[in-house]
Amino acid sequence: MATISKLSNPALNYSSSTSFTTRSSSTPKSFLDLRTNKTTTFDHRFSASKLSLIFNPSIRGSLCVKCSQADGNGSTVKRTTLHDLYERQGQSPWYDNLCRPVTDLLPLIESGVRGVTSNPAIFQKAISTSNAYNEQFRELVQAGKDIESVYWELVVKDIQDACKLFESIYDKTDGGDGYVSVEVSPRLAEDTEGTVEAAKWLHKKVERSNVYIKIPATAPCIPSIKEVISLGISVNVTLIFSLARYEAVIDAYLDGLEASGLSDLSRVTSVASFFVSRVDTLVDKMLEKIGTPEALDLRGKAANAQAALAYKLYQKKFSGPRWEALVKKGAKKQRLLWASTSVKNPAYPDTLYVDPLIGPDTVSTMPDQALQAFIDHGSVARTIDSNVSEAEGIYSALEKLGIDWSFVGSQLELEGVDSFKKSFDSLLDSLQEKANTLKLVSL
Repeated sequence: MATISKLSNPALNYSSSTSFTTRSSSTPKSFLDLRTNKTTTFDHRFSASKLSLIFNPSIRGSLCVKCSQADGNGSTVKRTTLHDLYERQGQSPWYDNLCRPVTDLLPLIESGVRGVTSNPAIFQKAISTSNAYNEQFRELVQAGKDIESVYWELVVKDIQDACKLFESIYDKTDGGDGYVSVEVSPRLAEDTEGTVEAAKWLHKKVERSNVYIKIPATAPCIPSIKEVISLGISVNVTLIFSLARYEAVIDAYLDGLEASGLSDLSRVTSVASFFVSRVDTLVDKMLEKIGTPEALDLRGKAANAQAALAYKLYQKKFSGPRWEALVKKGAKKQRLLWASTSVKNPAYPDTLYVDPLIGPDTVSTMPDQALQAFIDHGSVARTIDSNVSEAEGIYSALEKLGIDWSFVGSQLELEGVDSFKKSFDSLLDSLQEKANTLKLVSL
């Protein structure tokens, strides 16, 4: 079975010092075009279930979609590992990206994707590199909208359109899956009441049952999470980097459910987005600075060890009398969502933050790179709690070496919030320049 330090994926080769190399599966599987800089052509004459998925070996690292006429025998898209992930292990695969046209999501849904996450960085890339937003942008500017209002109109349309595509999954699972996430302004990360008001406004603006309002897990926003949940608004809590903050997030969810006064809690759901690869990026640098053989041997292991302990905490918190009382009112567990699943260190296996984190009632949101890799050669097995004692050993060993988990969490939170603020501000600046150009042209 897979463990924290050694994964069982046969498509990976390991050396004894965590210097990893990868090899692709020798037999190509079903693929989709996930390149964000290329618009996939979708022919609406054929339903999504009549798409055939092919591997194009001439395009390295690409996933390609080919539309084809059904043969009349009800042929469907070939199953992928994403279907197995959900059906066999109870983990929902989501896609960490969104851009226009949102119909590009249809073949992904057919391949087994069950939800979408977005953030300010994703929208910065989508809006600033695509012409698909130009027409709506021009109309909004000419209508006299200010730039931040223009931004939200562009974003909300994408979210609404994506929610529609995942609506059937939401309905089939009775609100258990099929969500699309949209984040409040990152400028509000230290503003408790401002975050509550923004969440209420955004929820009303999108007006879709299967939307998650993303709120960062900063200390000032923990009370915001409780308040928003108590209002019956479903929340994706983002930027969680430590066990202590994760426990505070769970408590905010439970407090919010209890404070809601609702007799039926079944439609108030939440996910807790626990970030993974960024943890290794920071801790590895600290280990390399220490430089001892023991320290160097722990590179690439911190993130998954902490994630395994987060799952242990999840199991503990969502059990017992307090939770059972909420279940009687229809409450659903706040699922753990693994975020930041793409590998930042090219020396590591490309499924390092997916394969070892598989377990029931969880979500794995994957950007292009991770999703492609998992479809190609990912392993489907319950791994998240296969060796908790080893995870505890790694976590403790890192502490003994001087790794301060509290510092790691605080530093990564600071970097995450700052990164999203910069993306948000940069996009608004770009939109303002574009608006000024349009106004000059119209004079």
